[in-house]
Amino acid sequence: MAAVAPPTEPQFPLPKVLTYPASTPPSLITQGAEGRVYKTTHLLASRPCALKYRPPKPYRHPILDARLTKARISSEAKVLERCWRDGVPVPAVYAMDPAAGWMMIEWIEGIPVRVGINGWLGERPEDGAETPKEDETPLVDLMKRIGTAVGALHRTGVVHGDLTTSNMMLRPRQGGQLENGCAGDEDRAKVVEGDVILIDFGLATQSMSDEDRAVDLYVLERAFASTHPRAERLFAVVLGSYKATFKKAPSVLIKLEDVRLRGRKRSMIG
Repeated sequence: MAAVAPPTEPQFPLPKVLTYPASTPPSLITQGAEGRVYKTTHLLASRPCALKYRPPKPYRHPILDARLTKARISSEAKVLERCWRDGVPVPAVYAMDPAAGWMMIEWIEGIPVRVGINGWLGERPEDGAETPKEDETPLVDLMKRIGTAVGALHRTGVVHGDLTTSNMMLRPRQGGQLENGCAGDEDRAKVVEGDVILIDFGLATQSMSDEDRAVDLYVLERAFASTHPRAERLFAVVLGSYKATFKKAPSVLIKLEDVRLRGRKRSMIG
């Protein structure tokens, strides 16, 4: 999980689990509307983890806020545990206290897939080709790994809810190392190596609906169009790998066409 510049001084107290004397001093990684993510350790100083914390919301009634926080932490943990048991590439859940609003999960080393794809593209001009070129093999392989990860997720009966390349990590394989920058073709190939790990399941739900799965794919497709327009033509590779991984994919892809049509109509209407 890539670190970003920490926000200003915290407005809320740290959860007690981060204030124990034996705890590694936490580092604030990111802050969103609903919560914060800290990097700390679990049990051992050599075992890094991410702690997701939903602080109290002063604008909500305390009882309602406590119930919502507990339900959302429990739901996310349940989804992650189900995915982990079924072999989906997600962080493991180490510990949680839904009533206190926190959950500790495995720390994923590496870089976001978004950074890897953009690092590969670099300053290459857009050639408008519809088929992959030979020198794009590493990028095509990454697309296949993305499709496989999403297919495994949907196969286990979970939809992500916010499927973008920012919510996927590239974890270096044994002995490997990923960098944010790259120079030549050899270095550029390294930036898209690694295992694809799906992260940030705050909006995830358990669903067997083809419609929900199609919307997941559509969100990812639109993310490609806006974040990686020069790689958008390779999204078909993602769908091909998804189809090879998930036996119910054909009906989902049919539904995806309907979702795309509705999206185009909304765009025209405004």
